[in-house]
Amino acid sequence: MIALCDIKKYAADAGFDCCGVARCRHFADSEAYFRDWLRHGYQSSLGYMERNTEKRFDPRRLVERARTAVVCAVAYKNRFSEGYPPDCRTKVASYACDRDYHTTIREMLRRLLAALRERYPNLEGRGFVDTAPLAEKRLAVEAGLGWIGRQSLLITPQYGSFVLLGELLLCDETDAYDTPFEGSRCGACRACMEHCPTGAIVAPQVIDTNRCISCHTVEREPAAQIDLHGWIFGCDECQSCCPYNRQAPFHTHPAFDPVFDPLTAGPEAWRSMTEAQFAERSGETPLTRSGLARIKKNLY
Repeated sequence: MIALCDIKKYAADAGFDCCGVARCRHFADSEAYFRDWLRHGYQSSLGYMERNTEKRFDPRRLVERARTAVVCAVAYKNRFSEGYPPDCRTKVASYACDRDYHTTIREMLRRLLAALRERYPNLEGRGFVDTAPLAEKRLAVEAGLGWIGRQSLLITPQYGSFVLLGELLLCDETDAYDTPFEGSRCGACRACMEHCPTGAIVAPQVIDTNRCISCHTVEREPAAQIDLHGWIFGCDECQSCCPYNRQAPFHTHPAFDPVFDPLTAGPEAWRSMTEAQFAERSGETPLTRSGLARIKKNLY
């Protein structure tokens, strides 16, 4: 049995700002909600969302004998998280100005798991960062980190929604589990819904990806054409307006320092950019996911 205090200590040592621990179980209510979302076709071009639904809402199906979910969060807010000038036509989601978080958080999780295995040599488990069918936001709520806001993102009391998540699924129990976060602290605020320029938040916690700028600029493009409102990769509109995010502190982990400034390159600079220049400027960032040709297309 693993001591909860050890998990929290090693998570902090690995660089995480928050850590919570939940039991692995089937989240039947979330699965039903998700299946209804799929029935409405809100996944649009995100066909991968239709696969492995049973695993997504039961971590024990993803990792055999998994009993404990360790949910870790790290803050990434930077100056671009607060918004861009109204006339900016080359806006990049603030997380994408940093080194790719998949790489960074995966390294942090490895350090955490290695520290736990040194203390508990027989421990088995696996780490995940956003690429496996895992309902990580629901797990974060179960682990007491925060609540899911109207824009469907996890909101933490300390850092708002400008957090990135990573999980360890462990094949052992802990001596204690965190209390799930109860309720929502959004109150009557609907800022995220009102500020979405395309109306992609069709109801509280319901995103129509067919209208979502982030989906249109990063994922496989939906069939519908929308105004991207100057965003060339991702979108922060539903986050920069959130009162919790306005009050949240900037990140402190050096790995989340921006590696380039989107304001230093206007549309013409992007249009004339070569692949070599793109690799030098953005090679370690998530922008490589879409590539230069896609970014140039997003300029129009």
